Amino acid sequence: MKAAVSRFVVAGALLLPSLVWAQQQQATTTRYPVVIATAPEVATATHALASRAAKAPVIDGKADDSIWSTAQLINGFRTFDPVENGDPRFRTDARVAYDAHNLYVLVRAFDPHPDSLVALLSRRDVRTQSEWVKIIIDGYHDRRTGIELAVNPVGVKRDYAVLNDGEEDESWDGVWDVGTSVDSLGWVAEFRVPLNQLRYPSDSTHTFGFAIWRDVARFNERYSWPLYSRSKGGLASQLGELSGIDGIASPRRLEVAPYTLAKSYNAPVARGYAQHSQATMGADVKYGITSNLTVDATVNPDFGQVEADPSVLNLSAFETFFPEKRPFFLEGQGLFRFDLNCNDGNCSGLFYSRRIGRGPQLANAYGDATNGSSSTILGASKLTGRLGNGVSVGVLDAVTQRELAPTTQTIEPQTNYFVGRLQRDFRQGASAIGFMTTSVRRNLDRWTSDSLRSSALAGGVDFRHQFLDRNFEITGYYARSQVQGSRPAIALTQQSFVHNYQRPDDNLRFDSTRTSLGGYSAQFVLGKRGGGSTLFNTGYQILSPGFEVNDVGFLSRANARNQFFWAQYHRNTPHGIYRFWNFNVNQWTNYTYDGTRTDAGGNVNAHMQFKNSMWLHLGEGVNAAAPAYCDNCTRGGPALRQERSTWGWASVEGDPRWVVIPYLNGSWGAGDKGRSHNWNLSPAADFRVTSRVTGSVSYNYGRGINATQFNGNFGAIGSDTTHYTVARLDQTTRSLTMRLGVTATPNLSLQVYAAPFATRGTYSDWLEVVNARASQWTSRYRPFDGGDPGAFDFKQYRSNTVVRWEYRPGSALFFVWAQERTLSADGSEARAALSGIGQLAKAHPGNVFLVKGSYWVSY
Repeated sequence: MKAAVSRFVVAGALLLPSLVWAQQQQATTTRYPVVIATAPEVATATHALASRAAKAPVIDGKADDSIWSTAQLINGFRTFDPVENGDPRFRTDARVAYDAHNLYVLVRAFDPHPDSLVALLSRRDVRTQSEWVKIIIDGYHDRRTGIELAVNPVGVKRDYAVLNDGEEDESWDGVWDVGTSVDSLGWVAEFRVPLNQLRYPSDSTHTFGFAIWRDVARFNERYSWPLYSRSKGGLASQLGELSGIDGIASPRRLEVAPYTLAKSYNAPVARGYAQHSQATMGADVKYGITSNLTVDATVNPDFGQVEADPSVLNLSAFETFFPEKRPFFLEGQGLFRFDLNCNDGNCSGLFYSRRIGRGPQLANAYGDATNGSSSTILGASKLTGRLGNGVSVGVLDAVTQRELAPTTQTIEPQTNYFVGRLQRDFRQGASAIGFMTTSVRRNLDRWTSDSLRSSALAGGVDFRHQFLDRNFEITGYYARSQVQGSRPAIALTQQSFVHNYQRPDDNLRFDSTRTSLGGYSAQFVLGKRGGGSTLFNTGYQILSPGFEVNDVGFLSRANARNQFFWAQYHRNTPHGIYRFWNFNVNQWTNYTYDGTRTDAGGNVNAHMQFKNSMWLHLGEGVNAAAPAYCDNCTRGGPALRQERSTWGWASVEGDPRWVVIPYLNGSWGAGDKGRSHNWNLSPAADFRVTSRVTGSVSYNYGRGINATQFNGNFGAIGSDTTHYTVARLDQTTRSLTMRLGVTATPNLSLQVYAAPFATRGTYSDWLEVVNARASQWTSRYRPFDGGDPGAFDFKQYRSNTVVRWEYRPGSALFFVWAQERTLSADGSEARAALSGIGQLAKAHPGNVFLVKGSYWVSY
């Protein structure tokens, strides 16, 4: 372990100097009274000047400091929602100043009825239906990146990092200050942004990308300077310019946040449960090598205050994707993206940070699932930034320790993870080319060498090119992978449901003697991202059978050729009963690498927001519209012919300005010529008890019949005696998700999350696959005599209660209580088990209590 950590530190020491070296290479009339002492020059529609402040203003939201009487006036605000480029209902004035250490922004939001301002308390980064003022700053002026800082009249702060011209990374928490006040004219927000929180080139004069947005909650309107167009793609590329920033230094930022942790928890032992206690220390460090490059490091990190994942029972052949929630890996994650697959905005690719610290992979092989839900991360560091020549760089390295079962076998080896990313922008961010590489190395032993791969390498190149006023875009990538390990480990890789080399009816050959496996993936996409009322996206993707990135990435399946198309028509201008609506068409055709069609389908969906701010969503689709064959349904057996299936969904959402906001979602589906069907109903509500107390509750009930649910293979796969079986599964699922938030001040909050989950299913009508590709049901299946086809009953409760107190900027105390209860039964026990979520009260609780304190210091 010491050797691995040493290599980790040395690698960082060798890398940083090279990167440092590379770095060295018209006024509007209004009926409101003017409150400024003099009438300074007015900003244009897209360009503003910052004034040098001889004396720093007091950040109190009072707008009475001398600099605000001389700084340039920005007042050319326009509405962008619901009407684009309309006249604002209320006037907004802003001014910008700076000194050697800070950027200052004053925004005066006029309102003739300040007693009607909507201002709700919440914890940091929670967007409530309040009045908001937001500033957006692109320090590089690269039209691709930036930060957003927002505040409401009671001082609740939100901040985001902007990536890829519009993606918002809400995990970024900057250290900045803002003061607010409400008076007879409306309200005021006064920002102080330390320059060490910005990234910008080293130069004598600077021009930042800059914008100011304002939300008027009770009318659901949004204003901006400069005008933001919802009909165009991108955010950073639409910012205005803020110039006149001269003579500011390039700060070297050093931020240290050491923490201490006390933890108590109970865990199962041979006879019952035992209480355990531990105390530990760690630290997070952020160092700005230059104004452009920052190193983040974490030593002995703890993520105990992170909300638990929702409970699921996965009966498919594919791994469940859970989003990242740990702050260290969330911050700056956009720079490390190399997407292979995106579905409704959820993207996965070469880097899936939850592989780092994953649950021990052999916990069930040498013990049980209680042998730890995660592997211990000994240390991790990352270098992120942007060089002066338009090159973005990201490097991440992490080491996890060896994990042992109670019987001393290794259930997760010590592992080193490395990710490197470079991207070069051209044409002011409208074009780019990037490179990415990942590496995983495991210290295997006799317990792990037959099950896990010893090393994994992957790399790729991607590009984008926007043209015709950035409204059209072509993107693409090419990636390769190579994994190595023992013969048994590579045999398991070939036979995994990602690859299915063992299928008897394709051109792939399973090779039990291999000690490595390699493959490639490529994609090309053409799309229209903005301009006018129509958008579209179409592309083609190839994944070879041997492509494997799951050691530090996420890939549900290789061995595929996919064609896809999406088009949208939308109307953003209110008319008649609607405020906004769009209509979408999706179409796809998927094949295995050798040309077997696995799906041919599509859907149509529509979304409308009414003038009262309520929403209506509708959609309907079809799968297997042409003959298609599922290559995973028999789990390594022959591709199974699929019957046409149809499905649909509908939902309504209440007005977000209501005290209680109702939601109702329903979905349905049918297939196998009526033999399979399902439906789901999910009512929910967000509620506001007071301006300090909010909550939500959602209930989900689902009932489904699947006539062809996989139910086991019997015999040696690939031989003539193998029986590939399916059965009729009758399944009912119930779940409840509850959240409560109590905010005493913007810096002191209580959050409660509780989620009971229950699902049960009974198998019947057990069938054996006889002729997998037969068009007739009776020719495809015959009854299988295997005894009891089975049943299951699974219930689980998870909750987190977190008190968070940010007692000074960047420093916080956490008090956490997490609980989990699980009941699980199979076969006759499952059939006899009582239904209902309330049965979880009988399960033994697993409790974790912890107190964590951190103290942020900046030099």
